[in-house]
Amino acid sequence: MGSFPHIVEDCLGVLQVLSDGTVFRSKTIQFNMPVIHHQNSVDFKDAMFDKTHNLHLRIYKPASASNFPPNGRPHKLPIVVFIHGGGFCLGSRTWPTCHNSCLRFASGLNAVVIAPDYRLAPEHRLPAAMDDEASAMRWLQSQALRENGVSDAWLNSGEVDFDQVLVLGDSSGGNIAHHLAVRLGAGSTELAPVRVRGYVLLAPFFGGVVRTRSESGPSEALLNLDILDRYFVMVP
Repeated sequence: MGSFPHIVEDCLGVLQVLSDGTVFRSKTIQFNMPVIHHQNSVDFKDAMFDKTHNLHLRIYKPASASNFPPNGRPHKLPIVVFIHGGGFCLGSRTWPTCHNSCLRFASGLNAVVIAPDYRLAPEHRLPAAMDDEASAMRWLQSQALRENGVSDAWLNSGEVDFDQVLVLGDSSGGNIAHHLAVRLGAGSTELAPVRVRGYVLLAPFFGGVVRTRSESGPSEALLNLDILDRYFVMVP
């Protein structure tokens, strides 16, 4: 008789791979920080961007009053696309490490923030994650073009500046942002009228045998907010 399946890979109990190839993902994860469900001046909602793979993204938008600077003249909001980390195997737009940071980006930068999910390994091997984030960028392009005469009301071209887009990736999300940069480049016309002005790799994850200094730095659980607290001045 063959042996029963046993655990061959275990990531803190959150993700386990069994010897027969079965993948177990815990649905009850205990985070050491709360999920902020509401923050004054920022609203958020979810939208599907890839029906084929059932992928969603979360849109964060400052209150309309924040569109008016002290001089009283309205201006369009730039767009920040935030790609979460998690070693390509973990993470979601709903996790507090991603969600709370996006709230603070939207508030502090007075920008629309878009946080897409992507298919995770090992069920979906790379480059699935890169393909999914490229799909999210094409979804953004479709919103700008109002394909089929339909677009999300939160991405009204009169309020949002599709010509001012920044892609920001955290950890493995930084790796994905790197690959998007290779594919698209800054200022590429491939996504017109969407124009990516730059890519920010926040503690990017690139595999290698030798450990880097960043891999001995702050824990992944605190990395996002720790950096935000040190380097970002929040707007009241």
